[in-house]
Amino acid sequence: MISINLVGVLLFIAEVLLVLVAAIYVSANRKPSSAIAWVLAVIFIPVLGILFFLLVGAGRLPKHRRDKQHLVTSTIQEKTQGGLAGLSGREQWPDWLPSIARLNWNLGALPMVGGNTAELCPDYVGSIEAMIADIDQATDYVHVEFFILVHDDTTTPFFDALARACRRGVTVRVLSDHIAQYSYPNRKKTLEVLNEMGAQYQPMLPLQPLKGHWRRPDLRNHRKLVVVDGVVAHTGSLNMIVDNYHKKANVQKGLHWHELMARFRGPVVRALDAVFVTDWYSETKDLLPLDYRPIVLSEEPGQLDSQVVPSGPSFENDNNLKLFAAVIQNARKRISITSPYYVPDETIQMALVTAGSRGLDVELFVSEIGDQFMVFHAQRSYYEQLLRAGVKIYLYRAPTVLHAKHLSIDDDVAIIGSSNMDIRSLVLHMELMVVVHGTDFVNSLRAVEDDYRSKSRQVTLDEWLKRPRTEKAFDNLMRMTSSLM
Repeated sequence: MISINLVGVLLFIAEVLLVLVAAIYVSANRKPSSAIAWVLAVIFIPVLGILFFLLVGAGRLPKHRRDKQHLVTSTIQEKTQGGLAGLSGREQWPDWLPSIARLNWNLGALPMVGGNTAELCPDYVGSIEAMIADIDQATDYVHVEFFILVHDDTTTPFFDALARACRRGVTVRVLSDHIAQYSYPNRKKTLEVLNEMGAQYQPMLPLQPLKGHWRRPDLRNHRKLVVVDGVVAHTGSLNMIVDNYHKKANVQKGLHWHELMARFRGPVVRALDAVFVTDWYSETKDLLPLDYRPIVLSEEPGQLDSQVVPSGPSFENDNNLKLFAAVIQNARKRISITSPYYVPDETIQMALVTAGSRGLDVELFVSEIGDQFMVFHAQRSYYEQLLRAGVKIYLYRAPTVLHAKHLSIDDDVAIIGSSNMDIRSLVLHMELMVVVHGTDFVNSLRAVEDDYRSKSRQVTLDEWLKRPRTEKAFDNLMRMTSSLM
């Protein structure tokens, strides 16, 4: 009969081996803080820790999906060697912007192109109406891609515009996140409406194990994009759903979402369409044509240089993380960041702290109230370090949730799109950002930021240090969860 001491020794050896295997396997291509968090989870809750890691431990999409992304990326790079094409105002660029454009091209394949115009639309319903107006002019195709796509009273006019386009013989292709379909109401009605009008619909990143579609469940496609005829495109933060997201708690609290969308015309629209084409190819076997016509610049004043930066787990690098870190580190005078969820990578946090310590005018706009308990408290744990470095933090007053996502750097560089400044968007979600060089566009974005500031409450370090201990405890506890990725 095996002695109790021997059993104890065997269990100890098994635990040591488990920890060693976990440490070696988990740490591969993973940040040390994340690896340590996973190893600790395996040590202290071995069964649950291992199961949880198997469920959400892999940070990239399956190989066949990454291969599709690589094929399209390589094809585009062959056609756009150098990453710069027909620029409008190269002589006005800051000295650091060429290296950023090259970085983005190396990561996402899409070049910086000139000859563009852009308009901002901070009005929720107004943004939808602008999309409808462009869809009603479509003659060839309409490409629609939203993280959340719901047919409801607010979005019915948008679906009606798509139906009118179909009746005119326009090809309408639609993508939306598969899991999000089940998180919001009217799923069947939404799909029925699209089917009845004759639109081609595909769910993004479907989670269907029986059909061979399996991946880490929290790898999602978070992009928001509408392209019409390759001529005009809309992108930004808005999901196609009523501004309270149909959540009972949101309705009870009177919460509503504030967004910012941008409408682009010019060669950059081709790059935005290339993102849709790639996502469509990833969900189907249909690789739509990619537009490589030569860039022809107009002589209209106010032309913008713009570059599309796709990112996500279909790429081998964290594209938007590198972009954000690079522009923050290169800023000379001013940095303004708007993000509803701020749970940054260590690189981003240190870059902002360093910028504040360098004496730059750095500000962060976030919401006073949160809709996600864990994220809301995790992001608050980063405020003290920022405040000590001189970063100004503005809390957009409840009951509005500031859901816009954008940066403005110095006087002439802006970035706008779908990416939050949190771990999910920086690493786990498929996102889309557009870099824009142009003083007029940045001035328009500054006006939006001025409006945020007028509707926000600035946090002081003294006030923040005096917040209740229970809040501090929740903030610090939730921060630890951000490392499990």
